[in-house]
Amino acid sequence: MREVSQLVINSKIGDSVKGRSLVTYTHPESIVSEQYRSIQANINFVMEDKKSRTFLITSPNKGEGKSTVASNLAISLAQQKEKVLLIDANLRNPSLHSIFNIKNNSGLTDVLTGRTTFYDEIHHTKIGRLDIIPSGAVPINPLELLSSPMMKEILFTALRSYNVVLIDSHSVLELTDTRLLASQCDGVILVIQSGKTIQGNALEAKKVLEFSKAKVIGAIINE
Repeated sequence: MREVSQLVINSKIGDSVKGRSLVTYTHPESIVSEQYRSIQANINFVMEDKKSRTFLITSPNKGEGKSTVASNLAISLAQQKEKVLLIDANLRNPSLHSIFNIKNNSGLTDVLTGRTTFYDEIHHTKIGRLDIIPSGAVPINPLELLSSPMMKEILFTALRSYNVVLIDSHSVLELTDTRLLASQCDGVILVIQSGKTIQGNALEAKKVLEFSKAKVIGAIINE
């Protein structure tokens, strides 16, 4: 596995929104924010050929902090003058709307079902250069929606307007959703919670993703 970072991210530091830490925004000069910038720099290295621009953030199991990591990483990239789109593709248990305190009346689900357009669902944040598409209402057929041609079209459309697209997804070992979505992205970053993720689960997650023809570019240890 190519390392994105060997740093330990303590996502409990800093102010929070509904219990979720956005330390890169509230405390940009902190040590933790600097750690995120190091990860962001390594992602920029992966992006050097301009062909790797869509990244999926997942974890072996739920509750390992992947949404918090995805949010802070998106902020860090935006602070470095990248135009970033953060998409909540966890259609079963979404959380980005809570982290950023935005409405979730509609979102990705509505674009996938044709009820609205991609541009209708973009939320501009107070963090310059960072936009978000929330999940929208929890659908009855998330697997079908995420594997549809429309999902590929959304990613294609996003890359016309953004330098990098980060996708927050469901944990990879519990459901098939993430495996299908991962194969559509340029790279996958695994978030592993220190002291919680069993080593075997981390290795199994990597194996499952690679079997799905996804490119695992590294892991972030979240403490």
